[in-house]
Amino acid sequence: MADIKNYTLNFGPQHPAAHGVLRLVLELDGEVIQRADPHIGLLHRATEKLAESKTYIQALPYMDRLDYMSMMCNEQAYCLAIEKMLSLEVPIRAQYIRVMFAEITRMLNHLLWVGAHAIDCGAMTVMLFAFREREDLLDIYEAVSGARLHAAYFRPGGVYRDLPDTMPRHESNKIRSAKSTEALNRARNGSLLDFVDDFTQRFPTYLAEYHTLLTDNRIWKQRTVGIGVVTPERALNLGFTGPMLRGSGIAWDLRKKQPYEVYDRLDFDIPVGKTGDTYDRYLVRMEEMKQSNRIIKQCVDWLRVNPGPVITDNHKIAPPDRESMKSNMEELIHHFKLFTEGFAVPEGEAYAAIEHPKGEFGIYLISDGANKPYRLKIRPPAFVHLSALNEMGKGHMIADAVAIIGTMDIVFGEVDR
Repeated sequence: MADIKNYTLNFGPQHPAAHGVLRLVLELDGEVIQRADPHIGLLHRATEKLAESKTYIQALPYMDRLDYMSMMCNEQAYCLAIEKMLSLEVPIRAQYIRVMFAEITRMLNHLLWVGAHAIDCGAMTVMLFAFREREDLLDIYEAVSGARLHAAYFRPGGVYRDLPDTMPRHESNKIRSAKSTEALNRARNGSLLDFVDDFTQRFPTYLAEYHTLLTDNRIWKQRTVGIGVVTPERALNLGFTGPMLRGSGIAWDLRKKQPYEVYDRLDFDIPVGKTGDTYDRYLVRMEEMKQSNRIIKQCVDWLRVNPGPVITDNHKIAPPDRESMKSNMEELIHHFKLFTEGFAVPEGEAYAAIEHPKGEFGIYLISDGANKPYRLKIRPPAFVHLSALNEMGKGHMIADAVAIIGTMDIVFGEVDR
């Protein structure tokens, strides 16, 4: 009788659990994975190459499109790298605004992650709940930048503009009564900070709902406990960062270990796991949302009582305000030259890294003194994590490959960049 050999299965790129454009070639013994080979590069991004032919400001919106779940965090790393090369001082109010939006972005990322991860493992309701909260957070994005996803709000030297004094309001129509519209607008009568403050007070209740749905759910635990275990030593050797590293019990977080912006002034904790499995990484991300909520509340309280400039007054780097530009010839010239030629960055190189929702996101810039980057290298966390898929998946079932892809929180905009 002939030996039964392993057979090969294509998992994706169209598979609903293969987020983005992932083609997994699985070598199976029955339903047990013997080898998992991720085939990437199907998205054709070329962000790093495109940046070489764009001025520094023109290249900034490309950052939003890398990990398109963590838009402003990508912008933050890019701006920090440019500011490092220019030795540029960022106004303190701009730093608080950046930190507030970085944490709002972290919550946006983790909300989508928990919804998508749950739906991959068969739990539908969490996705619907998560998008309820994401709507409010995306409304904050839209109020400040005009865009719900690709914001381009952070700029070298600060942020595009100060926080607005009003929030857009819902209007009643034939499918929404005046009474339900009034309930939707309850928190929208004040400024954007009032709306953010209201959200931070409501969010712990929402987080408790997710815990009720998932944390002690026996099906969820069967799908996640003991799946994709990574030891602390192995996590370090594989180059893990973010929740993937902290889930294995290593308390490494750049916001604490290498503080940037105003993180050293804020009070928050770093959650860590114990066993390094998919369930621990879930708990770490859930606790991170709670800590992000704390940080946002502290930023709101500080921003309420500390007005000031939100972008550098160096008009060779940042545009003058509209009033000056329309009434002063010199400011008009600054504005024109900035948006046609951009600004030159001194010769040299710099690396800036931030604690992105998925891990360490780094931007390595090389300048030859021109108005465009000579080289741009992006260090994305998801790319590194994906390389461990074979090791984490070996010996598990096909269904567990879905849970492992989910726990990595991979987005192909930054993997295929």
